[in-house]
Amino acid sequence: MAKLSSSSLAFTVQRREPELVCPAEPTPREHKLLSDIDDQETLRFQIPFIQFYHRNPSMQGKDPVKVIREALAKALVFYYPYAGRLWEGHNGKLMVDCTGEGILFIEADADVTLDEIGSDALQPPFPCFDELLYDVPDSDGMQNRPLMLIQITRLKCGGFIFALRLNHVISDGTGIAQFMSAVAELARGCATPTTPPVWERHLLNANDPPRVTCKHNEYDEVEEVVNLSDNMVERSFFFGGNEISSLYKLLPLHLHRCSRFELLTASLWRCRTLALNLNPNEEVRMMCCANVRSKFNPPLPSGYYGNAFVFPAAKTTAGQLCGNPLEYAVELVKEAKASVTEEYVKSVASLMVINGKKRVKFPMRGSYLISDLKHMGYRDVDFGWGKAEFGGLAKAIGPISFIISAKDKKGQVGAVVPVCLPAPAMERFAKELDKMLIHPTYEISKPNFINIASA
Repeated sequence: MAKLSSSSLAFTVQRREPELVCPAEPTPREHKLLSDIDDQETLRFQIPFIQFYHRNPSMQGKDPVKVIREALAKALVFYYPYAGRLWEGHNGKLMVDCTGEGILFIEADADVTLDEIGSDALQPPFPCFDELLYDVPDSDGMQNRPLMLIQITRLKCGGFIFALRLNHVISDGTGIAQFMSAVAELARGCATPTTPPVWERHLLNANDPPRVTCKHNEYDEVEEVVNLSDNMVERSFFFGGNEISSLYKLLPLHLHRCSRFELLTASLWRCRTLALNLNPNEEVRMMCCANVRSKFNPPLPSGYYGNAFVFPAAKTTAGQLCGNPLEYAVELVKEAKASVTEEYVKSVASLMVINGKKRVKFPMRGSYLISDLKHMGYRDVDFGWGKAEFGGLAKAIGPISFIISAKDKKGQVGAVVPVCLPAPAMERFAKELDKMLIHPTYEISKPNFINIASA
């Protein structure tokens, strides 16, 4: 039992002991290699998702914990690698030992309603999140640990919270959305998932022999400086139609055809860089996650649930980024996105193989990464209780932000972006973004450049 409180909310969560949910039927015992894109160092971390569901009178008498637990066991028959454990082979190559041991599962109850949590505007950071997705001790390692942890928390209003933590090397956002949808279909009574899962990880391996044929600014070697700030804060920013329109007004007419993602990414990158007060000669990078499923010829098969993305980097200096109009940043983001081809993906995979145990990863210093998950369909996942009030990534992860579909207090559907920064930088970030959104004659603040480490 844990008594929880935030600045405006207090409630109690009671958890049962974690258990393992195994496939409902026998599954193949085999070893499956991850792709060269999957097992890169940059993806060796846990990624948290959360869904909030209202009470549904038509499901009266049905327990979401029991329904979803049984559906998970059925889904793991199709997605049996999730029930296995990771091992490292030659040169650090990751593989899944398909043992069928299962995923971690926690049943919980909270004496709070969805309305009390704030169903009119659910967005990260969530109050007492660590108790809604409990970090089971010694469960988040890479090797010989469960690949997934799920906690379902019943609410006293009849609604519930579905939270999931995934080892990122096994799947990307599209892959886990596909798995959630499969669990939901089985929970609603379907015999098999509509989209059968496809492993085929060899499709994203390096060429033989491996050849790095493209420039990869996202993996530049940079002297890292330890960030001594422990006063990190997280805050979410909502972008509806009005906010997006305000940002478009800051661009010349020829750039009004840029995508919302390009516009939002460029705006956030510049605000964040200015807020960090970097040296004007400091290199800064914007990495945008690019789904590559359609970049291949033929495209990757429907149902592929591995990591199928790269993060091309736009690179400039803090002085250039903050001293130029917004269109400068937009053009850089557009160029980075346009660089992604099948050859680019194979070049990334080759870079991973050639470096082997050196484990190249993107530089933290001066870097910001944004992933667009707005159209992944997390809110559409229906276990029988209807669509989620909120569904998506649970928080920003260091220098990584996610664009998530969400609603504001008026019920308007838009995008919410969680951002994590040191407290003073967050104040400057919010102030600069507010100026961009409110003032039609906006001019970026004069940078107060000092040489500090980036967050």
